[in-house]
Amino acid sequence: MVEPAYDPELAAVLPALAGHVPVGMTAEQLERYRAMKFPTIEEQIGDRPVTWTDHPIHGYGGAEIVVSVIAREDHRPGGPGIYHVHGGGMVMGDRFASVHPLVEWAMEYDAVAVTVEFRRAPEHPHPVPVEDCYAGLDWMAAHADELGFDPDRLIIFGGSGGGGLAAGVTLMARDRGGPVLSGQLLQCPMIDDRDETVSARQYDGVGVWDRTSNMTAWTMVLGERRGTPDVSPYAAPARATDLSGLPPTFIDAGAAEVFRDEAVAYASAIWAAGGEAELHVWGGAFHGFYDLAPESAVARSCLAARESWLERLLVRGE
Repeated sequence: MVEPAYDPELAAVLPALAGHVPVGMTAEQLERYRAMKFPTIEEQIGDRPVTWTDHPIHGYGGAEIVVSVIAREDHRPGGPGIYHVHGGGMVMGDRFASVHPLVEWAMEYDAVAVTVEFRRAPEHPHPVPVEDCYAGLDWMAAHADELGFDPDRLIIFGGSGGGGLAAGVTLMARDRGGPVLSGQLLQCPMIDDRDETVSARQYDGVGVWDRTSNMTAWTMVLGERRGTPDVSPYAAPARATDLSGLPPTFIDAGAAEVFRDEAVAYASAIWAAGGEAELHVWGGAFHGFYDLAPESAVARSCLAARESWLERLLVRGE
């Protein structure tokens, strides 16, 4: 099966990423990837007047988990709220992974952001990760006055595995009559455990987060249920048969990654259900390109499209 070519700028970055991104990841390699160092919350904030505070809350089954609130030091009540679910295939990463957009949105929009430390698979398989994430959203919405944001301007944001969990939480909130979301922002979301699409088969042993890594992670999340009919849409939102009643949605993906076709199908299903979705597929882009090569032309275009959608949504909500 032919692989679409990578964007030249991104292709030039790939050799330096070898060994640092999950390609061909097996269960035995998970701890090595978990041990890799990424920018801390302090490094991502830098010298900007933004603060963060930890709050213990009750997650799934009453277990204690932690959420962190990120806001400007001179925050004034009434701005938007952004709930963040970190990436890492639901098996890696922590709540501070790639929170730099939250810092930027705190500065730009005086947004209050909450990022959740959900428990990861395989130690905590489905439904623990998505239920922990739902508990964090429920806590944030219930504390809107205390945190100082407008509950009518609450957006959920996640990328990769966090995008899949964010989509699952959005379905849960709709079905349970939970917090009302004004938007969901899903970047390169991991939403289909079946790995049957063309793009899921095109990228194995190449790029960033290939088919093998994806199947390994989904097996950790779902166990023997992976790929069978016995999978909840809250675990794998591509399984949902009803996508009506969802908030305005932003979805993007690289054209040269495993998640391309499932992202396109999810946006199409939202449109078919009468919903509002904006979809971008970035030519020649591998998974997570906007974080791994942010200075590339295609990443700059991607981030500009994300910011444009968010700004339009927030202005509409004022």
